[in-house]
Amino acid sequence: MITTQEILTARILLVDDQAANITLMTQMLESAGYSQVSATMEPQAVGALHRKNRYDLILLDLQMPEMDGFQVMEVLKTNSSDSYLPVIVITAQPGHKLRALQAGAKDFISKPLDLTEVKTRIHNMLEVRLLYKKLEAANQVLEDTVAERTAQLRESEARYRSLTELASDWYWEQDESGAFTKVSGPVLEMLGLKVASLLGSDAGMSALAEGWNEDQRADLHAKIAARQPFLDFAVGRTDADGSTRQFRVSGEPMFDSGCLIIGYRGIGVEITPGV
Repeated sequence: MITTQEILTARILLVDDQAANITLMTQMLESAGYSQVSATMEPQAVGALHRKNRYDLILLDLQMPEMDGFQVMEVLKTNSSDSYLPVIVITAQPGHKLRALQAGAKDFISKPLDLTEVKTRIHNMLEVRLLYKKLEAANQVLEDTVAERTAQLRESEARYRSLTELASDWYWEQDESGAFTKVSGPVLEMLGLKVASLLGSDAGMSALAEGWNEDQRADLHAKIAARQPFLDFAVGRTDADGSTRQFRVSGEPMFDSGCLIIGYRGIGVEITPGV
């Protein structure tokens, strides 16, 4: 909600080449309680004044020598820091009203002035303008909060990965296409996969891949391929000397800030008694 006090303390700029008009409008606004009213008879200065003061409302006369109100609005549009043009035009030409609205003005006041109408249009315009500014501020706070939270999540994710690698015998990551991007421990050997960039010779791979329980391996493959989260999946292996080893494997999909899957990761620990 916008309070009456916020409206009455809004920054207003009067732009007119006639001193009498400025005096009339200033007296009218101040008598209505507005306390931040300024004026200029130099339309060429309006762009710089608005960049400096960020007016909540500009009351702009359209018919001025050297630079008319339409040209002033074109200058105001170049102010990249303000996407909302807070302008009410003042005109005695009915044909200029539609053109002014098409040029970006938010409302118009007709001459000769009806002071009751003028006050009402100014009040309504300021209420909309101030609500817009509050929305802009809220959106900026939201963007800043999201950016801060995203940075925190990335930092937390980095710590998680480091701790996970230290606490497990195996650790692996895959990208969204399933390609392995990080491997620590005998993950690929357990899965029976050959990835040249991550392994040595095929002969060494074949030797390491032998002895795993093929049914368990197939089940594990299916879970990972489906990007399913799973916890403590049992996998066994029989070594060349006939001894049996037991492992527990866990995996989960990885998501980005938009909740889209960007990959997969998992860990494994050996639980063979005495190891």
